[in-house]
This record gives sequence, structure tokens and C-alpha cells, in this order.
Amino acid sequence: MLRPVVVGVDGSPESLAAADWAAGEALRRGLPLLLVHAWEGLPSDASSLPELEAPRHWARRILLGSMDRLHERHPQVRLGAEQIARPATDALVAAGAEGELLVLGSRAFSGLGGFMAGSVALTTVAHVTRPVILVRADRTAEDDHLPDGDGRPSTRTPYREVVVGVDTAHPCDELLAFALESAALRSAPLRVVHAWHVPYAQRAAVARMSAVARQAAELALEGMLRPWREKYPSVQIQERVEHARPSQLLLEASQGAGLLVVGRRVRPPGLGAHTGPVTHAVMHHVRCPVAVVPHE
Repeated sequence: MLRPVVVGVDGSPESLAAADWAAGEALRRGLPLLLVHAWEGLPSDASSLPELEAPRHWARRILLGSMDRLHERHPQVRLGAEQIARPATDALVAAGAEGELLVLGSRAFSGLGGFMAGSVALTTVAHVTRPVILVRADRTAEDDHLPDGDGRPSTRTPYREVVVGVDTAHPCDELLAFALESAALRSAPLRVVHAWHVPYAQRAAVARMSAVARQAAELALEGMLRPWREKYPSVQIQERVEHARPSQLLLEASQGAGLLVVGRRVRPPGLGAHTGPVTHAVMHHVRCPVAVVPHE
């Protein structure tokens, strides 16, 4: 049975943008799309209370309205919908675990060029066991493509590149597999970014170390990518190695990208869940969609 692309909808502009992006991704992957709306209803023995009719009506209207909109805009997508009477985070984590990936909307900062992930998105990302993609409220299909010859937005031009951040000291197959598959589905190049950073080092010390450290980092990255180049010969893989803080380098490298892919290490049960400082930073400030891939 095919795992669907799952998207959380609540009627907000950011969830509608996420639904549009998810529909495009479902088509690229040849998968169905499942819309999930969480409604914190009361137990079944209280379902006959008349005061619940209004919120129940609006909950259904949000889900049906989102379905009608997607049917009109993406008629080729196989659509399903599910309303879950649980808190939003619990509902999304449960639904996301059954999907190929989970897509969530994220609110744009006014005038700052980044976006912020609300508490629901942050908590969901930190707990879902499948890849999660965050999409800005103002994201359009044209934004995933390069501008045309006159510099105008278009959906007929090639896709923008996919960017992935890696750590050569901790190779991650899940991360590279998702990034390469995403690039292959788009016939887009993949830019693999690795940052090496010497904390608190003096400028002169960094200058002396830079040549040797850069060469070592480049060789390590080349070795990491060699088997993936053989597995995905159709994907043009470009490497970027810089002395920089990882979050800053990813913010810069993702400018003009169609998708940024980063990892999240899964913590053992009992230790809680978190996204990590680099992933947390890009989730808040990168303009393009951000895919967070959990891994061991």
C-alpha cells in the first residue's frame, strides 16, 4: 500500500500554501494526498450536546473547503481527508507517521524575509518519525522554478536546485537519500553543503589551518558522495565546503533554492525530542521550503 503525502490544514493562508505544495509533491512522487484537520472535540458520549454543533460545523467546513480548493487547482491528485478529534500536535504526529512525508505551513515574518514555525509545527517536527516539510504562507508554484528569460515567474522553466546540509563526521544515508530523490524527481541539481568551523580561533590560526582543513573536508565529502553519484547518475551533484558556522552557510546557500534539506537526530526514548541548533535556525529563517529528515 502506498504511503500518502500528508498535509495539515486549518484554513489559514500558510496551511493552504502547504496544501498546494503537498499536491505538487504528491504528483511528482505518484502518491495520494491526505488532508488532515485536527479538531479537539469532546468524547463521543458528549457528541449530542447542541453547543458543539457550531464548532463541529466549522471544522467540517475547513476540511471540505480545502478539499474543494485542491480538486479545482490540482484535479490529477488522488485526494483523501481525515478529521481527527485530538490536539493538533498529537494528530499530526500520528498521521505523519503513516505517511511518506508530512507537509506543514509556516507563518512569514513581516519584513524579515524568513519564517517562523509556530509551537505546533516545532513540536510536530521534533516528534514525527518521517520527513517533515515546512512551507511559507506566501509560497507559490512559480517560486519552485527558475524565472523565464525575461525574469518573470513561471512554472514552465526548470526547477530550482535542491540544497542539503551534511556533516562528514556523521554521514547520514537517510538525509542524502531524501535529498537526491527530491532532486531526481525535479530533474534539478543538488548542492551538498558542508561547513567546517574552528570555534573561538584567532584569525591567524584559522588562516594557517584553512588550506589543510579545507582539503581534508573536501576529500571527506568527496568520499561520502562517491557511492551516491553512482546510485543517482542523472543528478548533477555540486559540492560546497566553507569555513563557516553551519546555520549561516545554509542560510546563504539556500538563497534561490527550491528546497533545503536538513537532518534531525532521533533521541532515545526518555530523553525528549528536539530539532538541534542548526535545524532550528534554518526552520526560522530560510525562505524556501525546508525538509527536516529524522535519522539515527
